[in-house]
Amino acid sequence: MEGRHGGRHREEGLVTSLSLALTRVALAAADPNGPKGPGGPGKGGTVQIDLSGMTDKPSHSLLVFLALTLLSLLPAIVLTCTSFTKILVVLGLTRNALGLQQTPNNQVLAGLALFLSLFIMAPVLSQMNDDGVQPYLDGDKTTSAAFHDGMEPLRAFMLDNTDDGELQLLTSVADRKLPENRDDVSTSTLIPAFVLSELKDAFVIGFIIFIPFLVIDIVVSGALMSLGMMMMPPVMVSLPFKLLLFVMVDGWALVIKALVASYGTG
Repeated sequence: MEGRHGGRHREEGLVTSLSLALTRVALAAADPNGPKGPGGPGKGGTVQIDLSGMTDKPSHSLLVFLALTLLSLLPAIVLTCTSFTKILVVLGLTRNALGLQQTPNNQVLAGLALFLSLFIMAPVLSQMNDDGVQPYLDGDKTTSAAFHDGMEPLRAFMLDNTDDGELQLLTSVADRKLPENRDDVSTSTLIPAFVLSELKDAFVIGFIIFIPFLVIDIVVSGALMSLGMMMMPPVMVSLPFKLLLFVMVDGWALVIKALVASYGTG
């Protein structure tokens, strides 16, 4: 009995193995490109990476780095490449011409100068954004091309408001050859020349503002001396007349109009 049962089990196992083998052969015949065994070191496959979803736009980390760099340089840029310095100097000279030492205070003058500078520089900033910043953010320009195109409107603004004498002075001091045209002027020469021109123009405007108030001081001093009031400070007497004259002629409006008109704006 046991021999019969053992032989039957062996026969069933043989039939099962034969069926599995036939099934594998049939599947291989039906799918000639079926799974293959692992290849050796010399049979390496190719790796394909789909880059169709990527663009040339700058990464977020790069934008953060550029923004932090710009913020760190922003005070120097505002002081040396915009109209801020000239406006602030003129406003300070106007305050001194009136005989007022701390009114308006420095914060008020700096705030007024800053917003007047934004008003004057608005067309330049808009063109810089259109020519350099937006194409770079859209991935249409490289970093160097965007920087060059974005700087052109600012360079044009500084060149338009820089005296040729200042450019020649800085070029000769640097022992360089005189540029043949505007495009050949280096930025390292243009920036200090622009600042010197702004300071010179600010002093000229300040001198014109000082003249009427100086006349008032002379008249008041002569009147006090003729009256024998030697101990009376002339500044105390002339200050009300200066303020009255400044208000009657709308002095702040005249100063601001002169500053804006000096840049060909408005």
